[in-house]
Amino acid sequence: MNLPDESAIKNIIGHEFPGGDYAIAHWENFLLTECTGAEALPDGLAHPVSLFHVPILGAGTSIGEMFELGQATSEFSIGIESYDWQIYQSLREELNYQISGSVVSAERREHEDGRIFDRIAFQFDLAHQGQAVARTTIVWHYNRGVR
Repeated sequence: MNLPDESAIKNIIGHEFPGGDYAIAHWENFLLTECTGAEALPDGLAHPVSLFHVPILGAGTSIGEMFELGQATSEFSIGIESYDWQIYQSLREELNYQISGSVVSAERREHEDGRIFDRIAFQFDLAHQGQAVARTTIVWHYNRGVR
């Protein structure tokens, strides 16, 4: 089994993404809402499903970079543990959100059956004009194989 060095995984804790701005376009909100089977929200409200991608893109990163940080062996080696969304204000179309993100935890774990994985948590914060709008925490498992 070819495991990344455990200390290298722990060393990504505190890694900060470049950060940046993101505005949810009306067309983007329309398509995302349509995909969920929901009706369009009134008054320029954006569907919360945008929290799957807006924080990542707005923080100046990508899913590919997140895979690389955790030394994923392939796109098939990632398992999703959770997406936690804390929404403090309604998301809106066409507002410019300031977004920051970082790695908040990284640890090696082993299942009872010998499967080894690295559990890595990414946190992203969205703000508008200095006011907190949302926080997303993404926890992925980087599967490493069986001992």
